[in-house]
Amino acid sequence: MEDKIDEKDQKLRGKKVVVLGGTSGFGLATARAAAAEGANVVVVSRSQDNVDKALKELPQGAEGVSLNVTDEVAVQRFFDAMGGLDHLVYCAGDALPSTVTTTEEARSFFEVRFWGIYIAARAAFPHIRKDGSITLTNGILAQRPWKGWSAVSAVAGAVESLTRGLAVDMAPIRVNTVCAGVIKTALWSGMTDADREAMYAERAKSLPVGRVGEGSDVAETFLYLMKSGFTTGQIVVVDGGALIV
Repeated sequence: MEDKIDEKDQKLRGKKVVVLGGTSGFGLATARAAAAEGANVVVVSRSQDNVDKALKELPQGAEGVSLNVTDEVAVQRFFDAMGGLDHLVYCAGDALPSTVTTTEEARSFFEVRFWGIYIAARAAFPHIRKDGSITLTNGILAQRPWKGWSAVSAVAGAVESLTRGLAVDMAPIRVNTVCAGVIKTALWSGMTDADREAMYAERAKSLPVGRVGEGSDVAETFLYLMKSGFTTGQIVVVDGGALIV
């Protein structure tokens, strides 16, 4: 007798999932995981080359679009043309430097990581179907800042507040945020290979789980929040235990 498929594992079948920043890291991992559960996936990146590469890794039928998430007019046009979607996942973000030293650098973090979220959520909201969701991405620096990264911590804190505010404003559409610790992604490509590997090794030693995260670790959390119809306004931490040590 064939095993009965869990009803929970069918919740994404036939649903349209749009992943902004979905061509690398845990954005791509989330798109891949959602597609594996039967979702119709659309990945979005500023780079058409990245879109083309991602589509080669995703199942047939996945779609990809090149879009600047800070261009409000273009983002509005994108969602208006789509007609409808079930879940929006926001993973867009530029690579992080080792430190932030100028006001210009500090302001630039807000463009994609805060204002991009605000623009995308507002543009997508009228088109999200009943029982749909918006899931954002954030880091743990709002709760545990790193030396030299106060501007990044400020963005993280703003995203946490925005999550709760949007969950109220957009109800009954659910809005949550995945708050990730150190994950092996292109986010750290601004560091040298040696510095990046040393940072991974140092973090792994300090974490209760004994390793830094992979994209698939975070993807599982995004899928949970898309499926969990009774969860909204929450910051779900996936950090290998970083906040408790």
